[in-house]
Amino acid sequence: MSMTLAVPVTVAIARRVDPARSSEMVAWMRAGTALAEAFPGFLGAGWVQSGPGSPDWHMLYRFADAETLRRWEESPQRHWWLSSAQGIVEHTRVERRTGIEGWFDPPLEHSVDLVAPIAPTSPPRWKQAVTIWLAFFPLSLSATLLTSHFLDAVPLAARVLLMTLCLTPLMTYLVLPRITRALHWWLHGQRAPWRGL
Repeated sequence: MSMTLAVPVTVAIARRVDPARSSEMVAWMRAGTALAEAFPGFLGAGWVQSGPGSPDWHMLYRFADAETLRRWEESPQRHWWLSSAQGIVEHTRVERRTGIEGWFDPPLEHSVDLVAPIAPTSPPRWKQAVTIWLAFFPLSLSATLLTSHFLDAVPLAARVLLMTLCLTPLMTYLVLPRITRALHWWLHGQRAPWRGL
């Protein structure tokens, strides 16, 4: 009997809204996240504005597998939520990503002028590994020092379990997205931002 391994799916969406309505956009996105949280398999969501006063917003949400994502995307709650933003929010791009590499892949641009979208290449694996290590080492070191100081009497297996339970969401939702944004220029072979044009 074969067993299928569930792979988490991250959906990246680019949306555009009048900068004067940014507060409505934030409230709308919070409402959508609150609705999604009630669905089994929901792993988290986040959004960021491209820059101060920019009309462009980038959203990510993640589900445990394709089936739980499908249930959310076909739900009446999501359809109601999307329809509540008609005339305010323009959806410009949607992309699905799986696995940890989804954090590194640049968004896939879709253009009506192209016959088929051209997928940009992912960074070299060694650069991905270095980036993950840069995020993981300080977290792991801090957690090891804290657990050895405060939880010295706890058995090793329980300490490691506690560390991994705490570090995995920190890595996935906080540290890794920030470090990949900060190192985007290096990961994709671009000029360092401080070197100017």
